[in-house]
Amino acid sequence: MTFFKHIRQAIANLNPEDVRQSAERTVNVGIVAPTQEALWRIEAFLCPPDLASAKRAEVSRHIHRMNWNQRPAVPVDFEIWDSSLAVPEHALVFDPRNHERTVKEILRKRPELEIALARTFPGFRKQVIECVVARISKENALFSMATAIPDMIPFLTLPWVVGEFASDTAFLTMNQVRMAFLIGAASERGIGYRAQKREIASVIAGAFGFRAIARELVGKIPFGGGLIPKAIVAYAGTQVVGRSIERVYRSGSVLTGPERHVEYTNAFERGKQVVTRLLESVRARQLAPTRGE
Repeated sequence: MTFFKHIRQAIANLNPEDVRQSAERTVNVGIVAPTQEALWRIEAFLCPPDLASAKRAEVSRHIHRMNWNQRPAVPVDFEIWDSSLAVPEHALVFDPRNHERTVKEILRKRPELEIALARTFPGFRKQVIECVVARISKENALFSMATAIPDMIPFLTLPWVVGEFASDTAFLTMNQVRMAFLIGAASERGIGYRAQKREIASVIAGAFGFRAIARELVGKIPFGGGLIPKAIVAYAGTQVVGRSIERVYRSGSVLTGPERHVEYTNAFERGKQVVTRLLESVRARQLAPTRGE
């Protein structure tokens, strides 16, 4: 009961309306290319031909053809220019041979649009969800490191204060619920406690379920060598939660018990590398001379 009390207090810090507003932001994209065929390629990247007709019509309303001298009637959030052109500094480049690189570059330059982009343009969805899961997993690892190494708290860049939470599990669970909101928004699903009650229930239940796996795997890690087992467990658990929710939204199926164990084991191995790099980065900042020294 104490555990659930802490979870409830932590989740009270969340407001799904913030995610909903980001998701419902209108995104308009201007496209520039030298030929009709090149324009079609960019349009097919933003609005794949295999979409249902209603969705294609909806997406098409957010794509605006441009030329060098004429602006579209609707203000655009950014411009995509074909790679064959001399692309101006303010525009983004479309690489017809590597759509993934184009998506990554757009997300790198306009991160504030990531959820709206994923919700509007299906080609962005996979990459945005991967970024969300990676980011939340890293935040949870950082939080767990901070509770294990108090000296690193001043170096944390998380938007929450460590001392506000009664337990590690409460914070980690709250952050995973926030991740569920973001994944739901990117997947064109309902956002919030009522719309995502099953996903949120699975997150809270997972806070118990992962403990058994965590005990088994933590025992295999030497406590020396700069590795923080609890941070690795936090990273791995968050990864599995994110992948589980994404799969439900994408295919309607859930991870089986054996699949979850495999996912967790793989994420645990990746977590070792991530946490080691985070710890090295924190130590480097601690050792760096302050201004005036």
